[in-house]
Amino acid sequence: MTKKKVMLTQEGKNKLIEKLEYLKSVKRLEVADRLRAAIALGDLSENSEYTDAKNEQAFLEGEIQDLENKIHNSEIIQDDGGDIVSIGSKVKILDVEFGEEEIYTIVGSTEADPDENKISNESPIGAAIIGQVAGSTVQVHAPAGILQYKILEIVRD
Repeated sequence: MTKKKVMLTQEGKNKLIEKLEYLKSVKRLEVADRLRAAIALGDLSENSEYTDAKNEQAFLEGEIQDLENKIHNSEIIQDDGGDIVSIGSKVKILDVEFGEEEIYTIVGSTEADPDENKISNESPIGAAIIGQVAGSTVQVHAPAGILQYKILEIVRD
């Protein structure tokens, strides 16, 4: 079975590595301390602290494994500098109906963060503008209906 590639910017990969290191070096020790304290309380069969700590440990190990898989299967993306919107592009778009401009960076789904204006290539807007050029108007099917966006430019830093 072939593992699915995880599309990340270098910044996104660095954040995953940082989080993984934190979970392994800090969080694991905290959970281990909780387990030791719960075991010291005695009877484990009716010890809710022990059960909670074991559940947290299992969740933590699953999260660590997930991050390791994402990092191992990551493919670094970057704006190719071309005239076509692709993963890694920073794009200025105009909401045609409301006249509002936004600048978004198109990233893989793992790295998407609307608060930082990073939208997934799989999101409705991201999927609609991938492969388009500046000046194009696209229709986005959203729960609120069909929205129109005009691609004003591919922003170069």
